[in-house]
Amino acid sequence: MRKIKIALLFLGFISIKSCNDAESKEDEVQSVDKKSAIETQLSVKHIDTADVLVTKYKIWKNNKLFKEIVKRDTIPSLGDTLQIVEDESGNEHNTKVKKDYEFYITVQ
Repeated sequence: MRKIKIALLFLGFISIKSCNDAESKEDEVQSVDKKSAIETQLSVKHIDTADVLVTKYKIWKNNKLFKEIVKRDTIPSLGDTLQIVEDESGNEHNTKVKKDYEFYITVQ
């Protein structure tokens, strides 16, 4: 069980790290080895006064999707922030948007 947790954390870290387009992508994963892999996807959905942390796992074994697990946890909202956005006609204006959480994953 501990090995699975370590693998999930490691894959989550790799997936978040690969989302940063500004950094070099020399270690970018093009595809998952589906013989024995666990894919992890983390996201936050904003609702009224709280946020929902969504964690999705895909467990691959012998090139087949063995199991898909989705977990949802309610977490406190970080509130709103002002952000400059551009509309379809190119005009910029300030608008309120929900603050996003930053993801930090530790693999042991």
